[in-house]
Amino acid sequence: MNQNPAFLDFRNVQKSYDQRTLVVKNFNLSVRQGEFVTLLGPSGSGKSTVLMMLAGFESVTAGDIMLAGKSIAHVAPYKRDIGMVFQSYALFPHMTLEENLAYPLRLRKEPADKIREAVQRHLEMVELGAFGKRTPAQLSGGQRQRVALARALIFSPRLVLMDEPLGALDKKLREQMQLEITRLHKQLGFTVIYVTHDQTEALTMSDRIAVFNNGIVQQCDVPEALYERPGNGFVADFIGENNFLPGKVEGVDGDTVRVRISSGDVVTTRRADATETGAACNVSVRPEKLFILPNEHPFDTQLTATFTTQLYVGDFIRYFFALPDGTEIVVKTLNDVSAPKLTEGQSVRLAALSKDCAAFLPHKSAH
Repeated sequence: MNQNPAFLDFRNVQKSYDQRTLVVKNFNLSVRQGEFVTLLGPSGSGKSTVLMMLAGFESVTAGDIMLAGKSIAHVAPYKRDIGMVFQSYALFPHMTLEENLAYPLRLRKEPADKIREAVQRHLEMVELGAFGKRTPAQLSGGQRQRVALARALIFSPRLVLMDEPLGALDKKLREQMQLEITRLHKQLGFTVIYVTHDQTEALTMSDRIAVFNNGIVQQCDVPEALYERPGNGFVADFIGENNFLPGKVEGVDGDTVRVRISSGDVVTTRRADATETGAACNVSVRPEKLFILPNEHPFDTQLTATFTTQLYVGDFIRYFFALPDGTEIVVKTLNDVSAPKLTEGQSVRLAALSKDCAAFLPHKSAH
């Protein structure tokens, strides 16, 4: 993989439709050649607008977009050498699969023999080699999306954009296509900018993820860092599941913060964005990072809680507890022989390591 950090560069990009409200605010991002970067966020957060500006379907209000060292902010979409995959497939219904794939090459006036060879090679690449004479109506949703992917790749674009490409598929097909796209990306090495609101999709497919909210990137990092070390409360809330326990900062010592939560317990957390003594905050801890004692490990944080109910989810169990002040807290454990058997109203101790907790300033829910 070419490590050139400036293959794609967004420089202070802004977008406004009415000269007053910015839907994208000072967006900066450098993408390496061959990298798979996902723009993730709730509806209306600005991620799709960034993709449309990159494709050339929306104008840039301020800032610049550089591709391979040259500005493309005012270049026509068809001159940008960018492939695009949409949620709606955007295949020509009256054309066969062969004709759909040949279309971008015909526009580029490629020789007929080269077109035939490329079409067959790309149909086989997405495991549809025997389907060339069929029309899109004769395919399943997953097959149509594979054709759309092959058509986006057939002219060897420098960059491939994917706008919620799996949103119309059911769960099983979506997971199959995630693997298919990841396989082709690794095999062919093309650069991808991928837009989704699906956290799991982003975590499983991406080299890096940029989390959007209200037109601003809240954090951009590798999937593990976003999940394990979210930078603020919004990211912690939006990526995966979290318990949020309200409290106040009692003290800060280097990389750790002591918080007295509303139930009265004092917990030790890693340092995040709540660092002023006396500040209101929320302590976050993921359900799978909590343990129901007894447990042989040494835990910095222990809470007294009352068991209320549980949900059986097949491979794991979600346990619901109430802290003394009524705050609900969820614990997730594997459904194996170690899964505890609890009775309603039973008092237990919950525990977590301080590195798995974080103190965040209060935030508006991401959901």
